[in-house]
Amino acid sequence: MTIELQAVIFDLDGVITDTAEHHYLAWKAIGDELKLPFTREFNEKLKGVSRLESLRLLLSLSPTELQYSEQQLHELAERKNELYKQLISQIKPSDVLPGIPELIADLKQRGIKTAIASASKNAFAVIRNLQMEQQFDVIVDAATIKNSKPDPEVFLAAAQQLGVEPKACVGIEDAVAGVEAIIAADMTAIAIGKQEHFPHAHHTYASTAELNAEQLIDIHRKVISL
Repeated sequence: MTIELQAVIFDLDGVITDTAEHHYLAWKAIGDELKLPFTREFNEKLKGVSRLESLRLLLSLSPTELQYSEQQLHELAERKNELYKQLISQIKPSDVLPGIPELIADLKQRGIKTAIASASKNAFAVIRNLQMEQQFDVIVDAATIKNSKPDPEVFLAAAQQLGVEPKACVGIEDAVAGVEAIIAADMTAIAIGKQEHFPHAHHTYASTAELNAEQLIDIHRKVISL
């Protein structure tokens, strides 16, 4: 029996809107404060990773092992978050990435459900600033998720809250850890970015502007039939 596509689950940062620059600037400020050589290239490793795990990766840049208590780690992570929240407060509806409004409208018309599965605890604030609260059937609360991507927990939570089997879902990500999480969740994995960065994705688009509901249905059908 063929399993038809019933839901599309989106990452937020880099898929619905590009908050990557906001994250970079906030982490860069923390890195500068700690005199760590934080670069845009290293920032790529933080995509799709939780705040505390991102902080630990940032601290690994120190040539000498930095010792912090759990309280100090949480304080640093919270300071980064406050910087980030100041930056994202400027996000507006026109900051939705190309092709996303049209894709969501098409999915809705076809009766295909939609969800946000983001590691960001600020997902609700970003979606609110984009004025897209009514566009998604489910926005997973990252505060309820224990395991960061590439663990599939957040995608499985989205499917469960939608009332859909994982195999009936397509996940869309722009981070390697996110694509791995989608595959681990037994979903069809769509990547946004350069194809060579996502060897395990079922399909890669160079940008969100290329996303197409009919193609997603076709890709999902082919993956299910393998």
